[in-house]
Amino acid sequence: MKLLSFLPLFAAAAALPAANHLAPRASISKVDGLKFNIDGVTKYYAGTNSYWIPFLTNDNDVDVIMGHLQTSGLKILRVWGFNDVTTVPGSGTVYFQSFSGSTATINTGANGLQRLDAVVKAAEKHSIKLIINFVNNWTDYGGMAAYFSACGVSSNAQWYTTAKCQSFYQAYIKAVISRYRTSTAVFAWELANEPRCNGCQTSVLTNWIRQTSNYIRSLDSDHMIAIGDEGFGLSGDGSYPYQFSEGLDFAANLALPNVSFGTFHLYPSSWGTTNSWGNAWITAHAKVCAQLKKPCLFEEYGVSNAADHCPVESEWQKTSLAAKDSGMAADLFWQLGDTVKSTGQQTHNDGHTIYYGSSDWTCLVTNHVKQIG
Repeated sequence: MKLLSFLPLFAAAAALPAANHLAPRASISKVDGLKFNIDGVTKYYAGTNSYWIPFLTNDNDVDVIMGHLQTSGLKILRVWGFNDVTTVPGSGTVYFQSFSGSTATINTGANGLQRLDAVVKAAEKHSIKLIINFVNNWTDYGGMAAYFSACGVSSNAQWYTTAKCQSFYQAYIKAVISRYRTSTAVFAWELANEPRCNGCQTSVLTNWIRQTSNYIRSLDSDHMIAIGDEGFGLSGDGSYPYQFSEGLDFAANLALPNVSFGTFHLYPSSWGTTNSWGNAWITAHAKVCAQLKKPCLFEEYGVSNAADHCPVESEWQKTSLAAKDSGMAADLFWQLGDTVKSTGQQTHNDGHTIYYGSSDWTCLVTNHVKQIG
């Protein structure tokens, strides 16, 4: 999802202690046929997205929100593992990596990756599984554009193929994976949020995905790896999302050996399609995943009109759940909303937000979890 930056201030936090041994492989989330096995249980799962949770100011706030997810029956939480800047912000503002001149500096301090530490620690406590994403296609929280000046490029298309950009990117990947390599809270590592390469040959992104997924696998032989793409580029009705114009070939990318499962998103109002069109979009991806014998994760979906949240998104959930034996393995709505305990303020509402305890939450979480069983 493309969104406006939202950078709250925060208090200092203690670093997550480094584990000195790998957790038993049986406790690591993994693929099991066309489904996911989490904590030894193979079934269809429900979850959500929270780009903002690594930027909260208080460890207890993170813990409370993770507790809400646990008691609600949501199991997977996708978070931003990136926060890139080109100017170091004022004291107390969260950032994970800064670029200056031709160098990159990873911030491992209390206002840096220690905030992500708090998320992993709370997820471990509440048995929530995290998808941790390494960079943004969009400029929110820096994205690929934050790298441009330091590595001498001027577009995302150049970023994918320039050695210096990829060197910075891989160094950041290594820094993050090294912190959580042993954690059972990690569901999967994710290459990017909605990577695109408009007008590029699909080989550009396929080669980048192959290179990056192979690199991640060289660092971590256990956790799953996903792309984080919107699912563009596959056989369908010829509408914009099915086309290959954004440089994506869904099947070719999913077929790569170190891509563990497929991801796709759904935003009809942004793509010039209708809400009802989304049901065929879901089943089209399930079909490809089944053919390639890898699970599909319906990773982001939403409508901006609040009155449509329940009626539209619940139908998409039903379509996805109906395909649980033919390609679909889980769905994560965009996005999680909650009240921050220490401030009493609600988290960011981008129009798609589903707040904990609301009637939409009952519809899209409580009822959905019951239907999953």
